Amino acid sequence: MGRTEGAVGSDPWIGLASACWAANAALGASVGAGLVHTGRFRWIHHALYVTTTTTTVLATVLAVGSSSASRRAAARALAPALLPLAALPHIGTPAQGHPRRHALAALSAAPFYATALFRARARRVR
Repeated sequence: MGRTEGAVGSDPWIGLASACWAANAALGASVGAGLVHTGRFRWIHHALYVTTTTTTVLATVLAVGSSSASRRAAARALAPALLPLAALPHIGTPAQGHPRRHALAALSAAPFYATALFRARARRVR
């Protein structure tokens, strides 16, 4: 029996998409809590959003087409994260007076990233 590889080692795209989401969520939460003031640099949060969405789509597409059963399972787990990501621009932003709705939609993607990382890591080495 071999050793199980780490989540990023077994699928670097799923690991990258998850890291982008975590960085964006951390920045958004820090701004929302008043710990960080982005001011004129609010575009950083938007750039992280675009990066998160792009890497999530790419990770899902690449994993769906994989010959590895664990990567395909990870893709099935990650794909639903695209729904709250797609909804975010349409549900309102904190600047528009909807901070709680925005935060809840963004955080609703967390279980999908966590499950995808877990499933990607479940790859068994023979």
